[in-house]
Amino acid sequence: MTQATTPRPQLFDRSAIAAHRNRLTPEALFLHDIARDEIEDRLSMVNKTFNRPALVAPFAEGWESCLPHAKHVADDDTLDLEVGSHDLVVHAMSLHWANDPVGQLIQCHRALTEDGLLLVLMLGGQTLNELRSALATAETQLSGGLSPRVAPMGEVRDLGALLQRAGFALPVADVVPLTAKYRDLLHLMQELRGMGETNALAQRQKGATPRRLFNKAEEIYRETYATDDSLLPATFELICLTGWSPSENQQKPLRPGSAKARLADALKVPETPLPK
Repeated sequence: MTQATTPRPQLFDRSAIAAHRNRLTPEALFLHDIARDEIEDRLSMVNKTFNRPALVAPFAEGWESCLPHAKHVADDDTLDLEVGSHDLVVHAMSLHWANDPVGQLIQCHRALTEDGLLLVLMLGGQTLNELRSALATAETQLSGGLSPRVAPMGEVRDLGALLQRAGFALPVADVVPLTAKYRDLLHLMQELRGMGETNALAQRQKGATPRRLFNKAEEIYRETYATDDSLLPATFELICLTGWSPSENQQKPLRPGSAKARLADALKVPETPLPK
């Protein structure tokens, strides 16, 4: 007798994400422009030509110059990628909305040929930390409780470990920190709406948010973070993940203890023993 399986709870509401992306405004997509420049710069430093690229992204507009002839793949839970069909997969500005980020990376891994490259650009854990703190403090003061209002995002160390879990070789994770400034909280919220990056948590409150909460949040935001010119800074942390599909021709890390020279000799300094 086959037992029914309980559906896995979803962190994000994919229908809400799709609705938010329908309201995109081109002038608000500066993060996507920066992500594209980062990808282009990193590809220029790789001594390899890629002939079968794929782009996993909310939309393909703007990527033509960076990834001409790339197959555009929507960032659905199941990616439209054929096994072993690409030598490069770029996953751009959408992994932070994935209900199963490891599953997304595994799908990308399977789509790569041997010695194929994965490049991921996504928002990281420090993104909107000022807004998150101001909203949490305001809601606690006004109602004595908290609602999920800003999506949780991965820290760079944890995201780098996901590459290893997904089977990638030579995994690297690094951060591109950015700060934008806004006139007020409404200005910031309008730009987030134009990016399609507003709250799409499955457990979010569906009703209208009381205006007094935003007024209190702006007061706290301004008292805590405002710049000397009375603007509100907002952190956007871009995380870049790089991994390669394993190949026998790739460099391999040395076994511990296999070094043939001492670091102290190379640096020409006396060796200091560790304290017992």
